[in-house]
Amino acid sequence: MFNRKAFTLLEVLISIALLGIIIVALFSSVDMLQNSNQHLSEYLKKSKTITKATKTLYLDMMGSDGNITLQKDEFSRVCIEETQNSLYALPSAKVCWVVLKNDKTLVRIEGNAYHLPLLSEERVEVDIIMTGLEIFDVYHENDKILVLIQQQAQEPISFMLQGITKPKKKKKKKKPASKAAVEPKTETPQAPASGAPQPTAPEAPKKKTTN
Repeated sequence: MFNRKAFTLLEVLISIALLGIIIVALFSSVDMLQNSNQHLSEYLKKSKTITKATKTLYLDMMGSDGNITLQKDEFSRVCIEETQNSLYALPSAKVCWVVLKNDKTLVRIEGNAYHLPLLSEERVEVDIIMTGLEIFDVYHENDKILVLIQQQAQEPISFMLQGITKPKKKKKKKKPASKAAVEPKTETPQAPASGAPQPTAPEAPKKKTTN
């Protein structure tokens, strides 16, 4: 019998075919792993963005004086007239969260005593919080505030705050009417006009004497 020192051609072809199948399966697994990593990275990025947005909004409302206005017209907005939470080291700031309906972008506007829509001379800081927003609702009743935020392809996030009371309107105190000192008027006799008959004092009756 002869010693076998090499593979036959058939064995080599079978080995190459098996190797090709393994390589294809390996590449598909690597591709699936990359896609899953990419989706996970995007999900974590969006989750981080939503978490940061909710935390900032939470701090804005917690530091507010309770004067919060909600309005929905050409763009939805929530305005906090005065809050201690400032991203630009302001002692107090007016903050508005605005949803631009054209591209569904949530922005945060910070400044002092500005109006919406903004005027050309007003200076504010605008931060884009998130894009692809589907839901942004805020409900304020009594001392409770409920916030609901949802981004596209994400689960909605909600949180509630308590103890945020609206400031009471100060009643204007009526000033007491100043009492002017009333001095009695003394009428001074006027001198009669020249040529006018002057009143004469009545004569005393004469006593009759009897002898």
